[in-house]
Amino acid sequence: APAMLITLCYLYLWARWGPRSAALVRSTVRRLHRSRCSFTFCARQPHPEERVCLRIGGKVFCTGEAQFLDDLNRWSVLLASPFIHPEKLLPAEHIAFVTESISAQTENLQKGPDSSKEIVKWSDFCSPLAYKPGEPFKLIAEASVDNFSSLGIAFLEDRLQMDNGMLPHRIVSVHLEESALKELAQEKEVKEESTDMDAVTPAGKSGSGRGEEEKSKLEEEKEQEETGAGDHHHLHLSSCHECLQLENSTIESVKFASAENIPELPDDCSSRTEEKEDECLEKGVKRMNLTGKPPNILIYLGSEAAKARFEQVKSVLRECIDAESYTIYQLQQEQVLRDPWVENSLLLVIATEEPIPEGSHKQFMTFLSKGGKILGFSSSFTFGGVQIKRKSKLRKAVRELVVSKKDSTEVKLNLLLSGCVFEEGMKGDGSRVKVLSRLNNADKDTVIVHLTHGSSGGEAILSQVHLELDSNSMDVQTEENFNLLKMSNSKRYEVLKEILTCLGLSCELSEIPALTPIYLLSPDEEIHLAFLKWLEGNVDAEGLRASSKVSLKFVSSWESKVEVTPSLVPVVTEMGSFSSEHFSLKTYQQHLQTKKLGKILLFTEVTTTTMNLLDG
Repeated sequence: APAMLITLCYLYLWARWGPRSAALVRSTVRRLHRSRCSFTFCARQPHPEERVCLRIGGKVFCTGEAQFLDDLNRWSVLLASPFIHPEKLLPAEHIAFVTESISAQTENLQKGPDSSKEIVKWSDFCSPLAYKPGEPFKLIAEASVDNFSSLGIAFLEDRLQMDNGMLPHRIVSVHLEESALKELAQEKEVKEESTDMDAVTPAGKSGSGRGEEEKSKLEEEKEQEETGAGDHHHLHLSSCHECLQLENSTIESVKFASAENIPELPDDCSSRTEEKEDECLEKGVKRMNLTGKPPNILIYLGSEAAKARFEQVKSVLRECIDAESYTIYQLQQEQVLRDPWVENSLLLVIATEEPIPEGSHKQFMTFLSKGGKILGFSSSFTFGGVQIKRKSKLRKAVRELVVSKKDSTEVKLNLLLSGCVFEEGMKGDGSRVKVLSRLNNADKDTVIVHLTHGSSGGEAILSQVHLELDSNSMDVQTEENFNLLKMSNSKRYEVLKEILTCLGLSCELSEIPALTPIYLLSPDEEIHLAFLKWLEGNVDAEGLRASSKVSLKFVSSWESKVEVTPSLVPVVTEMGSFSSEHFSLKTYQQHLQTKKLGKILLFTEVTTTTMNLLDG
């Protein structure tokens, strides 16, 4: 009888609203959002148990049984997420939902939002809470009833735009289990009461003991495709509620206790891996830049998987920039549309001659529009009024070019050519294009250009000469060319530094300071002694805690004649000998608002990387 009644309601809605699809969606969601049902907007055939309310083209809006999300440990909670304060989550008349998005290449989909219609940006209508990377990329968010409806309507009408450039594939409302939210709220308190230092729960693992049979249908939908998912876990800082709270507190404490005026850090500092959590603090002032973007440099090589090519480009960049101020990574083809690198990178280096896929090109333009910088090494990437013209006679040839510097001087040097030049026809967009270099030949071919894009400082310098290759390149075919390149090598670095500086990077090499020992500190003497007692059973007779990358040698005191190396670092356990111009343990203690967490510190002035210190 209830099912028949609901069906009759749908027939009534159809009769009343007819083609007014937006009104139908809003009315249905308003009427039924408090009931035990879910709303789904998808680009597939509905399941048998789902009831179709509306079809527009190949997309449907339907309702079905409630979808429950009870395992939040499988998701990476965002730093600003209300999950950190569950009592503030989901105010009245709000809906929690999961949005699934896929890359443009999936199922040969190249179509994005219909630009002829009013585009709806996903993040403008909801608050993201957590995410799960992969294919599809999943986001949990919450929105008001009307905003949720607006997102669904935009999805049905091909007007919904995801912030990461991916294509929205499915939106489904979910019920967040109260037990899961309570678990998040109690997790910190429960773990603080534990004094057993040997019982460490791996990041991403739940201590509740829930069985596999209790996973939500939503989580199990693509379970078979996620092989080995249980064996890989996010770093604590990106997935663990306890550590997110701790990080907030310790960052504030370190800022107060440090003599440096460390600036406010962007939220994304908390979610980056590979050395960046601590480096955000360690080099806060120096490493931030005018765009506010983290100092990450990405190298895009297309589908090329050769590690040698990546190392080649990385090496020449490190020889030009202040290597202590930037971190260099490779941006894989599959990461372009999947990973949130646009907000987390300062410079993108495109070093492939392969054609740039349409979806990737669009994402690169998004990066520029948000203030990103692009450096092209003989790539096919271009935009605006600049076009690429092939000249086969120039391929792998070494020719002289003239480079115009910022101070109006010129540099002449010989470089290896790609076989392409930039067309002079700027299509009326010449005000945003500046020629930086031409070949010293009869045609005066343009080989390096500077382009700007958008109003946020986005700019690109594109080159059709191999600035990244020296005389030892396999493409150098004659002894004469070898000698020409060798003689121009110092000028090649001069031009590279000029270009990188123009893109806002620092090329002033800083003096690398000597490594310093680590000090084991605690503002609580009782906790400090308890840790030392635990430590006795976890080091060898020489006080050594060995690791594959960095071994720690625990000593009561340290003399300057004892060398600190990247692979062996002394840890001084006696706090009386500690003093620092840059850090006050007393001030740190005054601002740390926890019972036990954050009470054991490893402090060092200079280290190669913080990530390897606790390896193993």
